[in-house]
Parts: sequence; structure tokens; C-alpha cells
Amino acid sequence: MISEEDARARILDTIKPLPERAVPLAQALGWFAAQGYFARLPLPVFDNSAMDGYAVVASACKKGGRLRVTGEQPAGRDRQLRVSPGEAVRIFTGAPMPAGADAIVMQEDVTRDGDEIVINADVEPGEFIRRRGCDLAEGQRILAKGERIRATTLGLLASQGIADVTVGGEVKAAILSTGDELVKPGGKLDPGQIYESNSPLLNALLQRCGAIVNSVEHCRDESESLSKAIKRAAKSDILIISGGVSVGEHDLVKDALREERAEIDIWRVAIKPGKPFLFGKVNECAVFGLPGNPVSAFVTFLQFVRPAILKMSGAADFTLPQVPAKLAVELTNDGDRAHYVRGKLEQGRFTPVGRQESHALFGLSQSNALLRLAASGATSR
Repeated sequence: MISEEDARARILDTIKPLPERAVPLAQALGWFAAQGYFARLPLPVFDNSAMDGYAVVASACKKGGRLRVTGEQPAGRDRQLRVSPGEAVRIFTGAPMPAGADAIVMQEDVTRDGDEIVINADVEPGEFIRRRGCDLAEGQRILAKGERIRATTLGLLASQGIADVTVGGEVKAAILSTGDELVKPGGKLDPGQIYESNSPLLNALLQRCGAIVNSVEHCRDESESLSKAIKRAAKSDILIISGGVSVGEHDLVKDALREERAEIDIWRVAIKPGKPFLFGKVNECAVFGLPGNPVSAFVTFLQFVRPAILKMSGAADFTLPQVPAKLAVELTNDGDRAHYVRGKLEQGRFTPVGRQESHALFGLSQSNALLRLAASGATSR
């Protein structure tokens, strides 16, 4: 049995990023940039008006003074207008500044009188002008390699005229649940059976990580069927096997993997819940054997599967978000394994929720955070 830190490091050392690909900008949301991107253009591209109003020479404006309106500049093509002292150009938000103008007077601060305006407020140089490059300088980095592309990132890339983005690989995943006691939701339960809940949970977690789920299959506790199912599922980049990885007589996953000539690198990790965890490879497919109890499957997915998917996808950061919190109750861990407690984090305060056994799915469903209690004598986080 190895520590979770050693297990994660060994997994990530084995995992390689998938080949990068170019996608249209509209399809890049949520993927990770495979290269850095830098501004081709400053933002704004040119000096422009921040308000609807009049472009003027500030030094020629006095409260109560009159200016002659000599033209109009809407947003769009630059009409190459010029403003001299004693003149004003009608202008609209986003429109390019006329030559000679050094301020904008808001339309609310003037009175229009034919082809003249009366200034009703003091005017300062630079007022209501968006200067070229004040938001973004040419050559400034706008997206780092390995950074997740967000909706706002797409807007920024579009502002640079970028139509296609090079992103990391698309991870294809398969889910294989095991166990004679499991019945697909909607089916009929016989005595001693339960509905299979891990596949929907893992499917959702995979999708949240950006993986494409190619197949979801259930297999009974029968060696030959299990070996055939593994062979089919191992055509994906990642295979998650739920259940069957412990030491019971009906836990057949290890033997079935060996039948497919799998290289098993990790078995059993010092983590609670989730000790009966397995990691290996069938050819180029990374295989994760997760415990059958749903909370154990959830915790081990976050700690071991998620970072592997992120690395395959080209992400630069594989860590889960961490925030400081105060405990609502005293918690201790006298065991030799780190314990992940499920609970609610509200206004910086963490409260355990429900039963903390590995089967307690309701408590997990009501939680929004995990608290890591380190093994006895180690540091918690």
C-alpha cells in the first residue's frame, strides 16, 4: 500500500498528453490551449469615444460657451474629420476620435441649438476618451499554454481576429461496472440486489473533466465475460472499472486484466475511503480500478483519475481547488490513512454532512466540499 501522493505521482509520470488539434473558435470552450497566444492588436485598436456626445478641444470649452457643430462621426468607418477650437463633432460610443479633439462632452451636458451647442459643464482634456492600447498592449500574452479556455477568453481571442485555436487532445473514456448484485436503473430488483449508481456518477464526473464517454457497460462477476468487456473498453484512452478490485473471492478484475496482459502498477492506496484502488495499462489505455462503494469511487476519481484526464487534455494545472475553512466541529483522524470527510462549505465554515461511511451516497449528494484529514501524525488540509 502506497501513499496517495506517491500514487498520483506515479500515475502522472505514466500519463502522456494526447496529440493537439486545431478547432474553430466557437468549439474551443472548455478545452486547454496547446500553445501560448499573444495580442496581434492593441485594445482599443484606436482612440475612440466612451460616450454619446461631442468631440471638442477642451481648452476652447467654457461653461456657457457655444461651439459650432461641423460634422458627425458614428461608430464604424473613420470619416477622417477634424476639430478646431470653437468647433465640435457629433460622436457616438465607440466611434474613432476626430483629429484635433482631446475630449468628449456627454450629450447630457450640452444644449443643442441648431448647428451649435451650448456647453453646460466643465470640460477636462482626455475626458471620456478610450485611448489606443489602454486595455491590452500589442504583444501582450492573452492565453497561456495549458490554460482552460473560458467564455471570456473566446471573446478576447475573437477581438484579435483569431478564428481557430490549437488545443490539447480529446480524451475518450469507457466505464465498466461489475457485480452480480447490480441492476440498471429502471429494471426490477430481486432480493439482495441494488440499483447501479456508480456509472451515472462516473459518467457525469468524466464529462465535467471534458472527457468523451464512448461506452458504458455492466458485467457480471464472471471471468470470461469480464475479460471480453475489458478488451472492448480498452480501445479508449481511459478505462474506469467500478468494483471488483478488492480481495474477495468474487473480485475478479485483477485476474481479468492479467488475461489481457495488463501492466498493473498500483494496487491499494493509503486513502480513506478508497484503499482498494488499482491503476495499470492495457496497451495504451490507462486503466483505473475504483472501489464499488460510491463514495470511494467519487474520492478516488477526484484524486487519481481527474488529474490524469487533465494531463492528457494538455492542462497545466491538475490540482483541485483549495480554500481555507474553519471547522464547525472538532475532527480527528487516528488511522494510518488520509481521510476525506464530506461536508458543506458555507461562508468559510466546513460542516460534515451525514454518515461518513463509504456507502453513504445521500450525505455525499448533500456535500459541496471535501476536507482532508491527514493520517495520524501528519498535517491535514
